[in-house]
Amino acid sequence: MSETWLPSLITKTPQEGYELAVKLSRVAVKMTQPDPEIRDDLRKVYESDADALIAVSAVVATHYQTVAAANNYWR
Repeated sequence: MSETWLPSLITKTPQEGYELAVKLSRVAVKMTQPDPEIRDDLRKVYESDADALIAVSAVVATHYQTVAAANNYWR
């Protein structure tokens, strides 16, 4: 991924900030495992794993904290 896909962490609303946090998480996975076939195979493993899904929520929450701070908590 050489193109600029993240020009800013600034969002208009907390909901947009959350959506950006999810995107940050998804892009990290895509950059870590660029092969779409392997990602699809791995998804079959973790989509039924409650611990893995909880871990995903924790990663998104961490990204959301970063986005919220960048947006001065939308004050």
